Amino acid sequence: MGLNKKSVDNINVNGKRVLVRCDFNVPLKEGKITDETRINAALPTINKLIADGGKVILCSHLGKVKNGPNEGESLAPVAVRLSEKLGKEVVFVADYNVTGEAATNAVAAMKEGDVVLLQNTRFRGKEETKNGEEFSKELADLADVYVCDAFGSSHRAHASVAGVTKFISEKGGENAVGYLMQKEIEFLGNAVENPVRPFVAILGGAKVADKLNVISNLLEKCDTLIIGGGMAFTFLKAQGMEIGNSLVDDEKLEYCKEMIAKAESLGKKLLLPVDAAVASAFPSPIDAAIDVDYVAADAIPADKMGLDIGPKTAEMYADAVKSAKTVVWNGPMGVFENPTLAAGTIAVAKALAETEATTIIGGGDSAAAVNQLGFGDKMSHISTGGGASLEFLEGKELPGVVAADDAE
Repeated sequence: MGLNKKSVDNINVNGKRVLVRCDFNVPLKEGKITDETRINAALPTINKLIADGGKVILCSHLGKVKNGPNEGESLAPVAVRLSEKLGKEVVFVADYNVTGEAATNAVAAMKEGDVVLLQNTRFRGKEETKNGEEFSKELADLADVYVCDAFGSSHRAHASVAGVTKFISEKGGENAVGYLMQKEIEFLGNAVENPVRPFVAILGGAKVADKLNVISNLLEKCDTLIIGGGMAFTFLKAQGMEIGNSLVDDEKLEYCKEMIAKAESLGKKLLLPVDAAVASAFPSPIDAAIDVDYVAADAIPADKMGLDIGPKTAEMYADAVKSAKTVVWNGPMGVFENPTLAAGTIAVAKALAETEATTIIGGGDSAAAVNQLGFGDKMSHISTGGGASLEFLEGKELPGVVAADDAE
C-alpha cells in the first residue's frame, strides 16, 4: 500500500476550520504525562496548519474509558503541555459531550492560527457503534477540513478516525493525512511492498496467535524471517523439540508447521532460536533478580521455561541483520522488562543500530524496548502504532488511511 493520499501540503487551510485527529493517548501518572513522544510527534502537522492560517481543532482519545468519563482520563494535561510546546494558548473544551455547546462556542470564537483541543473522544461512548454516526456528523459540523494524523488509531473505523470524513466530503470539504501518518505509510508501505533487498523481518512477542497473518504475509515479502520471543517456543515444539514449561500455543502447532513448510517452498530463510535463557519460573515482580541457565533449544529441561533467546541465537540473528538493506522488527526477543532477560532484545537492537539498512520498528513493545534501551535515535523509523503497524504488516487496509482523499 503506497501513499497516494492528500497530505497537509496539498490543501489550503487559510481561514478554514481544520479538525485534526491526533494520537494523544499518553501515559499519565497522578495527572502528569510520563512520556511525551506522541505529543511531540503531532507538532509538525499542528505547526504547519497554524502557519498556514488554519483554525486548528484537535481531538484524540486517551485510555480505554471503561467506566465512563472521568477526570483521570481527561485531556486537560495534554492541553497544558501543548500550550507550552506551541508557545501559545491551547483552549481546552472540558465538556464530556466533546462536541456540545462549549465546543461550538470555542470554535466560533477562533481566529486564524488559534488552537482548540476537544475533550477525550471516548467520553462519548463507543465510537464504532451506531452512536458513532451522530458523533461523526457533530465533529464534521465543527470543521471545514479534516486531517488524520493518528496512525496509532488508524486501524479503527471510529467516528473521529474515519466516520467524520463522510460528512466532511458531503459539505465539499477535504480529508487529508498529516505528516506523521504520511511518514508511517511511506516507511511501512515501502518496507512491505517495495523493500530494498535483502529484506529481513524480525517477529517476537508472546503469542503466535497475535501474529498469524503477519507471519504468513511477511514470508511472502521478505528474504529472511527471524522468530524470537515467547512465540518461538511454539515453533520449536512444532519441530518436535522438548520446550519444558515454556509458553506454548498448542492450537497453533499445525500452523507453525505450515509456515516452516511455506518458508521452504518459497526459498525463504526462517530462523528460529538455537539456544535459550531458561529459569524455573517467570520473574515476580517482572524486574526481579533471576538466575538463568543457557541451554540448547532442543534441550530445555522439563522443569524450566525459556524466557529469552540465548547468546548463540543472538549472534546468529545479529549476523542476519548485518547484510540486510531493509529490516522490520515487531516484538521483543524475551522478557525485556527484566534486566537479565533483556539480553536477546538488546543484542538485536544493537545489531539494528549498527547496520546501514533502513530500520523500521513496528510500535508497541518493540518501540518501548528500543527507546528504553537507548537505541531509539539509531533507528530509521519507530512506528507510533502497535496494532496499526501490525495490521499494516499483515497487508490489511487501514480505515483511517482509506478514508483520506486520494491525491490528484
